[in-house]
Amino acid sequence: VGVRGTQFTINERPVFLRGTLECCIFPKTGYPPTEVAEWKRILKTCRDYGLNHLRFHSWCPPKAAFQAADEMGFYIQAEASTWATFGAGSAVDSWIYEECHRMLKTYGNHPSFLLMAPGNEPGGGSKRDVFLGKLIDHLARRDGRRRYTAGAGWPQIPQNQFHVAGKPRLQNYAPLRLSDPPQTDADYRQFVSRYEVPVISHEIGQWCAYPNLSERLKYNGSLRASHIEVARDLLSRAGMLHLGQDFLMASGRFQVLLYKAEIEAALRTPGFGGFQLLDLHDFPGQGNAPVGVLDCFWQPKGYVSSQEYSRFCGPTVPLARLKQLVFTDDQTFETLVEIAHYGPRDITVQPDWTLRDQAGRVLMSGELPLTAVPAGGLTTLGTVRLPLNRFEKARQLNFQVALRHTTIANDWDFWVYPNRPMPSEAEAGICITEVFDPSAEKILKDGGRVLLVPNPETLASETKGSFSPIFWNRITFTKQPEHTMGILCDPKHPVFADFPTDFHSNWQWRQLLDRSKPIVLDGLPEKIDPLVRAIDDWNLCRNLGLLFEASVERGKLLVCSMDIQNDLPSRPVARHLRRCLLKYMQSENLDPPVRLPAEAVRGLFAQRPMQKSDAQESD
Repeated sequence: VGVRGTQFTINERPVFLRGTLECCIFPKTGYPPTEVAEWKRILKTCRDYGLNHLRFHSWCPPKAAFQAADEMGFYIQAEASTWATFGAGSAVDSWIYEECHRMLKTYGNHPSFLLMAPGNEPGGGSKRDVFLGKLIDHLARRDGRRRYTAGAGWPQIPQNQFHVAGKPRLQNYAPLRLSDPPQTDADYRQFVSRYEVPVISHEIGQWCAYPNLSERLKYNGSLRASHIEVARDLLSRAGMLHLGQDFLMASGRFQVLLYKAEIEAALRTPGFGGFQLLDLHDFPGQGNAPVGVLDCFWQPKGYVSSQEYSRFCGPTVPLARLKQLVFTDDQTFETLVEIAHYGPRDITVQPDWTLRDQAGRVLMSGELPLTAVPAGGLTTLGTVRLPLNRFEKARQLNFQVALRHTTIANDWDFWVYPNRPMPSEAEAGICITEVFDPSAEKILKDGGRVLLVPNPETLASETKGSFSPIFWNRITFTKQPEHTMGILCDPKHPVFADFPTDFHSNWQWRQLLDRSKPIVLDGLPEKIDPLVRAIDDWNLCRNLGLLFEASVERGKLLVCSMDIQNDLPSRPVARHLRRCLLKYMQSENLDPPVRLPAEAVRGLFAQRPMQKSDAQESD
């Protein structure tokens, strides 16, 4: 293994490490497998999903893992079995030298043993850095056949031959955060430019999907799936057990969307060393972290295939740089198309692009110039510009780039909304209010229709609306405000007749979810099935509504706890949802299946402390 600038090389060929980690927990056996065949199964699964690298989180795998990786041409980062403090003069300091020597003596001849670290996220401050710097220099002199770093995650000290850094990922990196408007343009070049050695992003992702309740049936070894049993029981007590599979699929599709964004940002970065997913598969420890697209047994959970995943994670990936994913019909779709190619040899490609609607029908197509693509980096393929004024109605569209005569392709959803004035309340004939006050109640008593868009501060629910899902879990990271995993809705419901959406969160929902407050519906006298449901933390299992309807008195009520009132000229998604809700309320399709008393609706709001003037009025 060598280095060229900030990239790894194998036999002088640039390599981009696409990795995941393995923790020392195996649900079936309870212990790391010692059979080469089992490790080949795991590594083949990783390869099917586009990976070429496995990091062993604070442990060194057995001989069988190295042997399987040698035979398959897979790269390993092995670590001494530490997640500790260094440089404090404890027994750990002398032991780590001895253990690293043992690792090199025992496994040093395995060509798959590409990278090495003393352990994960070491503690210790300035003394730590001095101690680890000397350790890295010592190991490099002792065995120069691999690259060494002071720790997975940190510290980035001068002696490192590569860095594993936690900054370049969507949670932490300033130019590219999940809280920014949806785009596919930003990358990590600003961070990488600080260093002269390769940088690998540390434990990217950690986005949760809902626990896979059926996975518990696979446990037949020394471990019991009590973490899944707890999730099942809580969901059953909440009366939502029938939604468990829907929650898994909706949150899972959302999770794939976020991993696609993470991985493409890394691939768009010139000179990047690679990435290490927190995991491709779930981690059952620490309160259960369902952060993988595979279950704990390295098997699919049903919401993404290896073929789909490897479209955006693989040795050759087309990329589209879009500065926005939400457009209005008076704008122009424009994207710079690139390709990240880390295959074994240079190639020449003929790129074709296709524009499809949500049903998959081809609307437009074209080709980019025949291009010679050298192995080992990014190559520009061309630019595509498409005026959007032909789309008079709101549309969800899909832009795909494919390489002719190959299976290599990648695609991106984007949205186009009409840019025209909103109808007035008088035109709509609907009462729109932020408060459920006597005037709104009177309209309902008279058989009218009310669209209630409550101010989040007035709601009783102790919730937070967010596009971002749970990170790892809320047992380990208790202070994170996020507690949901996207939405669940039925795109075929009449309320979405003119509002293009999937059944799960996609990028257009960012404008709505980051300015929302899910309403807890558990205390209502009748069971409400929201039109848009926020998927709650599996440890809380509340029935959370963002959009729901009910008959109240003789009238009909639609409640939307997403902001469709403010800054509408700059928020086309919110503006269009408001238009769609009014159209739905004007139609005969508004026929709520549940009836609520007015006092139940009032109970959704926080009780305002009585002021002196209120007491005088009461007297």
